[in-house]
Amino acid sequence: MTAILRLLTALVALALAVPAAADPADIDAAARGVVRVVLIDRSGDEVVPVTHGSGFAVTPTMIVTNAHVIREALLDDTLRIGIVPSQGDAGTFATPVAVSPRNDLALLEVTDGSLRLPPLSLAGGVGSNMGEVSAVGYPMNVDLAQGLEMADIFRAQPPVKSRGFLSGERPSRQFDTILHTAPIARGNSGGPLLDGCGRVLGVNSFGADSAGSDAEFYFAVSLRELLPFLRENDVDPSVNALPCRSIEELNAAERARFEAQRAEAQALIEAREAEQREARDTARMQAQIEVMDARDNAMAMAMVLLLVAIGAGYAAAQLRAGLAENPDNRNRALIAAGIAGAALIGAALIWITRPGFDTIEDRVAELMGEQAGDGDEAVDPTLAQAGDGTLLCTLDPARSRVTVARTDDVEFDWNADGCVNERTQYGLVGGDWTRVLVPREEEAVSVSSYDPETRTFQTDRYLLGRSDMQAAREARREYTPPACGVTDAARQLAEQQSALLALLPDRPNERLVYNCETKRDGVIGGSE
Repeated sequence: MTAILRLLTALVALALAVPAAADPADIDAAARGVVRVVLIDRSGDEVVPVTHGSGFAVTPTMIVTNAHVIREALLDDTLRIGIVPSQGDAGTFATPVAVSPRNDLALLEVTDGSLRLPPLSLAGGVGSNMGEVSAVGYPMNVDLAQGLEMADIFRAQPPVKSRGFLSGERPSRQFDTILHTAPIARGNSGGPLLDGCGRVLGVNSFGADSAGSDAEFYFAVSLRELLPFLRENDVDPSVNALPCRSIEELNAAERARFEAQRAEAQALIEAREAEQREARDTARMQAQIEVMDARDNAMAMAMVLLLVAIGAGYAAAQLRAGLAENPDNRNRALIAAGIAGAALIGAALIWITRPGFDTIEDRVAELMGEQAGDGDEAVDPTLAQAGDGTLLCTLDPARSRVTVARTDDVEFDWNADGCVNERTQYGLVGGDWTRVLVPREEEAVSVSSYDPETRTFQTDRYLLGRSDMQAAREARREYTPPACGVTDAARQLAEQQSALLALLPDRPNERLVYNCETKRDGVIGGSE
């Protein structure tokens, strides 16, 4: 069994070690926070776009771009910095917060409250995996090829995505850069370079000169420059250093984990059955010995009593024969006859009641019952009440896929009827307790579930575009979840949520799996 488990674990580890290809859904989710950064001339009566670059959100109102993208606006007070999001029509203006020409970084802030963007998460580092990457932004040559006029750039349009591979990290000019092959052009400057999970690896800045058939390479400002720059300006971005794995890989790992657990359980069952067979064989042998000993003892005792009866009977006969000569032998003859009769009756009873061979199985059952009684263990009351009470849940990174979500511990009170914190009802369908969350501010739908048997809390997050989020919010407004304690509340909520769940994609962008323990009186797991 141990060999099987180790083999399955090794296969899973090998699968997870394979570099993940870029997931289009993750790149699309990250693209929601990519913007066009436009320099606008307002010196005359008309608003005239001068040039543009790209940028991306690190908070709902803070945007990173290149310093060279906004350089002219810093020197000319007739130019303003416009922000055009990839979705909707809420274009606005931004103010420079910090500019660092040394490493070509700039931080902009939208202060009028008209625009809130989905922030991108930063990768924990490039690491040694020279995998696939994506550049996202607004290249000018694409605009020209589409016949777009400069005025058209004020309309929200999805950014252009291009793929390539990492070629390494290296210092360039005065700062650290990442070398890659994902094509960028003028207008891409300031846009993000993303890993396969849609996390920022760097800020695209410039390309290498290419002559003739020379291969083309491009440079992005590395995280070694970006992270200190943001923190120096009091921006605490979301940083995710977890391995980049696909939902398919997680599902495969879960299947392997389930198969390993099933194989282990089967091996335990087989071992227990073998142990029980051995114990039964031992008990049968012991029972046979005990029954045979009892039979032998009974037969010996019956034989002794029979001999006593014969001897006493013979003595009684002799005494009766001599009564004429000695009348006093009458009483003695009666006593001997009584002894003979009693001994004969006793011998007959012992013979009849001696243990039969059919009692061996009864004795085996008694012996097995005694062994089972000796092996009984007290049931842990915290396991008997799994899922009830206050739970503290901690993220299991090996079973999770996280791109932008927070991974803080989760604490909640769980009741056996699916009521959370005495106010939030969970729906029950097919044995699964589920609740769908559609926030007003965040552009994501979360489907949370809890398994009381395994004490596993899971949240699948769908990072949707503006139109899909609008449809999800409309579906959510169509029903009012039943309150805790309402008759058949779990079934009602499951039916209400079904229409909303049908709108979601086939697979989530993120999966957060938490292992939960009971928390009673400040003690985790119910132990003292």
